[in-house]
Amino acid sequence: MATAVAARRRRADSFRIHEDVAAMDDAEMHGEALKEEENGTYRDDEEENGTYRDDEEEVEPADDQESNYSESSEDEPVIDVNIQHDMEKLQSSFSGLRHRYRLIKRIGEGTFSTVYKAEDLQYDHFDNSWDIEKENEKWTPPPLKSFTSQSTTTLGLAAEDPSQHLQRRRKPKYVAIKKIYVTSSPTRILNELELLHDLRGCSSVCPLITSFRQTDQVVAILPYFRHADFREYFRKMTVRDTSIYLRSLFSALASVHSRNILHRDIKPTNFLYDPLTQRGVLVDFGLAEREGLDCKPCLCHEDALMRKTRLRNAVMGSTAPAGGYPKQDTRPSRRANRAGTRGFRAPEVLFKCTEQTTKLDIWSAGVILLTILSRRFPFFNSADDVEAMIEIATIFGQKRMKAAGQLHGCSFETTIPTIGTFGFSFERIVLWSTCRSDTGETLSKDEKLAIDFLNKCMELDPSRRISAQEALSHDFLRMGLEDEVSPEEEEMDIMMA
Repeated sequence: MATAVAARRRRADSFRIHEDVAAMDDAEMHGEALKEEENGTYRDDEEENGTYRDDEEEVEPADDQESNYSESSEDEPVIDVNIQHDMEKLQSSFSGLRHRYRLIKRIGEGTFSTVYKAEDLQYDHFDNSWDIEKENEKWTPPPLKSFTSQSTTTLGLAAEDPSQHLQRRRKPKYVAIKKIYVTSSPTRILNELELLHDLRGCSSVCPLITSFRQTDQVVAILPYFRHADFREYFRKMTVRDTSIYLRSLFSALASVHSRNILHRDIKPTNFLYDPLTQRGVLVDFGLAEREGLDCKPCLCHEDALMRKTRLRNAVMGSTAPAGGYPKQDTRPSRRANRAGTRGFRAPEVLFKCTEQTTKLDIWSAGVILLTILSRRFPFFNSADDVEAMIEIATIFGQKRMKAAGQLHGCSFETTIPTIGTFGFSFERIVLWSTCRSDTGETLSKDEKLAIDFLNKCMELDPSRRISAQEALSHDFLRMGLEDEVSPEEEEMDIMMA
C-alpha cells in the first residue's frame, strides 16, 4: 500500500500522512497514520557513529565530505549506467511518479539517503507558495504578439489559448527528490518530515513540498536550489562577501532556533549558497531535533557555586590514582547525543553534555567563518572525539579547555607538548594561515570585526556564546546593509527610468 505525505495538497494546513491509491497516476490522498515505531532512539549515542552527512551522526574525513546537495548546479551531464538503473528502479517503485517528476541526475549520496534532481511535470496543478524563484520572475516582460497570432485572428481562425501559450513558455521547474533508505528508522524519518513541515515559511530554510511512501521506502520532495560548490568559491570571498554569506545562514538559524529546533549538522555542504544571487538555503534536517527532548540535567546549567560544590565532591570521592586513571573504571558510562559532522561539533557535544541547546549550531557556524578567513578547508580534520578535543585545545589552550570540561562535569588532562597553557588568538591563526605572519602585515578593519564576531561564535561556554538572533545585530553581519537598495526603491528606479 502506497502512502504519501500530503504536504503539497492545495492549501494544506496540517502535517498528516496519507494513503495513495497505487493504481492511479493522479491519485487522491486518503488519511492513514504511519504507525511504525522503534523501541529505541534512532541513534546510539555511545557508539562512534561514523556516517556521511544528512541523516547520520558523523561523517567521513572532512576533506571528502559531500552533501546530498553537494554537487554544483550544472546542466544535465552524462548519466552513469548504474545511476540510470537506480533512477528507473525508483520510478518503478512508486506508481505515477514518472508522470509527476522527470528524474535528471543524482546530485548527492549519503549513508542513509540519495538525492536526485528532477523536473516537476505537474507544477501548475498545485499551490507553489514554497517557490522563492517566482519572486525573481515578477519583472519578466509579457510575451509579444507574434505575426502568426495576429494573422490567425485576422483570418477568423481560432486564436491560441493564452494559458497554453504561457504554459509552453514557462521555464522547467526543478525539485530535489530525496530517497531515504529502508535502513533508516521510521521514527527518525517521521521526525525529519515533521520538522520540515513545521519550518515551512521560514527565511532561508528549505521547505518540504510533499513526500511519498511505498511499503518501507520513503521519498521526500524538496525544492531544488541552484548553488555552487563551497570549495570553488570560499577562497575568493572578501570580508563583505563573507558577511553576506553568514547573514543568510544566521537568518536561517534564527528562524530554526525560534522554534526550539537544533539542526545539529551545520556545515558548508548543508548550506546551499549561490554567490551570484548571494542567497543561501539551509537544508538537511536528518539529524535535527527539538530542544530539551529526551535530555537530562547537566552541570553547565547550574550556577557557579553549585557546580563547584558538586565537582569538589566528585573529586573527593574519586578512587583514581594521582596523574592517571583506574584500570577497572566502575563509574557508569555517560550517554549523550553526539550527532554531527567531525570538525564541526561543539565542545559540549565532545564532552557529552546531556542538556545541549541551540548554541551548538552557532559553534558550527563559527567553524565555517574560521574556514573562510583562514582559507583552509577543512580547518579541523580529526578522526575521533579525542583528536577533536586536542585540535580545539591547541587553539584555546589547556587552561580554558579544563574550564570547559568542568562545565559538564568532565576533566581534561594532556601531556602533549604542542598544547600550550593559553593557546593562540584567532587573529594570529588567520595571519599565519594566510601567510602574513612573517611579513609584518596586520588584519584590516573589516577582518578585525570578523574576528570579534568569530570569538563570540566559538566561545567554549555555550551559555556565553552569541545567539542567532543576537548575531544578526552584530556589526559584522550588518556590514554593507546601509548600501543596499530596498525592493521598493528598486521598483521606483525602474519606473522612473
